[in-house]
Amino acid sequence: MRFLQRSNLPIIQQRYVSLRNRNKDYDLIVIGGGIVGVASAREILQRHPYLRVAIVEKEAKLAAHQSGHNSGVIHAGIYYKPGTLKAKLCVEGLHLTYAYLDKKKIPYKKCGKLIVATDNDEVKRLLDLYERGKKNNVPHLTLLHSEDEIQKIEPFCQGLKALWSPETGIVDWAQVTQHYAMDFKTAGGDIFCNYKVQQFTETKGEKIAAYPITIHGGRNHQILLTKNVLACGGLQSDLLAEKTGCPREPRIIPFRGEYLLLAKEKQHMIKGNIYPVPDPRFPFLGVHFTPRMDGSVWLGPNAVLAFKREGYKWSDVNIFELIDALRYPGFIKLASKNFGFGLKEIIKSAFINLQMKDLQKFIPEITEYDVCRGPAGVRAQALSLTGELVDDFVFDHGAGRSPLAKRILHCRNAPSPGATSSLAIAKMVADKVELEFGIGNKHCNRTINLG
Repeated sequence: MRFLQRSNLPIIQQRYVSLRNRNKDYDLIVIGGGIVGVASAREILQRHPYLRVAIVEKEAKLAAHQSGHNSGVIHAGIYYKPGTLKAKLCVEGLHLTYAYLDKKKIPYKKCGKLIVATDNDEVKRLLDLYERGKKNNVPHLTLLHSEDEIQKIEPFCQGLKALWSPETGIVDWAQVTQHYAMDFKTAGGDIFCNYKVQQFTETKGEKIAAYPITIHGGRNHQILLTKNVLACGGLQSDLLAEKTGCPREPRIIPFRGEYLLLAKEKQHMIKGNIYPVPDPRFPFLGVHFTPRMDGSVWLGPNAVLAFKREGYKWSDVNIFELIDALRYPGFIKLASKNFGFGLKEIIKSAFINLQMKDLQKFIPEITEYDVCRGPAGVRAQALSLTGELVDDFVFDHGAGRSPLAKRILHCRNAPSPGATSSLAIAKMVADKVELEFGIGNKHCNRTINLG
């Protein structure tokens, strides 16, 4: 319990390992301190506690981007095509998440979700969604047949029919990531923050046989030696892959989702999550109502191109990243197919009152005077050359026989709902790491329980 005894500060304030104090090299380094990277590192060390494992993160804290800038929903797996990996991982992740939250006493609310149809076309799609949810074994999913039934759950919500998912919940995913990190540290893992990976090279000198990969990064071009690398870079995942000879595709295109905040005087009108029926003509879900753990209610998000990979507002601009995105053939094709939708999203971003029509379909009493601008998140959307949103996991190696190709595995896309599915994804990633790197000799298969 070395980590727990080191400090009585809250988890979020724990200080991680300084490179100046490092005295060992590693069997595996995980790049990326988001929820998928940390959960995967935790799972690998739980299975193989004899390994020397480290996480490197370019920001000063874990969960600095997607994992800490999301709506905080624990999804139940309704939307995903039956039989797909996403559907399986989400439903499995739902059960694993609640068990973990209860064991660690992490606060959450099982407030439920309504998916509401407001016209006849949406009713048809809602019924299809109901069948999909049943095939995915979404727990306790119920079809509500009238507005009266809807208003027994959400008294201010109107609609023709709805799906009710009582197992959908909310939690602070950044806090969950910190608990995963504490498990990892307790098991002997190291975490290096403020370490931006600049370069991978083959190790030179006497350590080449034992630790064939050298990672260069950090503020002073510090080096780490390792046998294997797992990269879970999120918004930077394609750029990391390119550093080891992987192709540029699929390219990560950053889309910003901006939320509105509901006035405190109207927060009582929202009991749980209220979602629209997805429209298959458009690439994103649409605006919804999301209660938060702090009592606030978020409305949104929209979906607009971010002008830098970690651009949370319009003034966040990186001209090189922007030009790179605009020139990408996949983005050009996506934008041309969805020009009208994209233009509307930009206009609604500029004028709050134009967003109210979408919200008032469900809660007519909410007006533009009841909302103000709120936080934003950036989604790492993997996009193919043909302009298709990549909706599945993408793992990749560099080309050739060098250690940079054979011993660096890139998780280039971990699609939504990555946070809900994180513990299930971690099991899948750990399986792949064992297979790719030959980890898990029978005489070493000791495990420890991290909860």
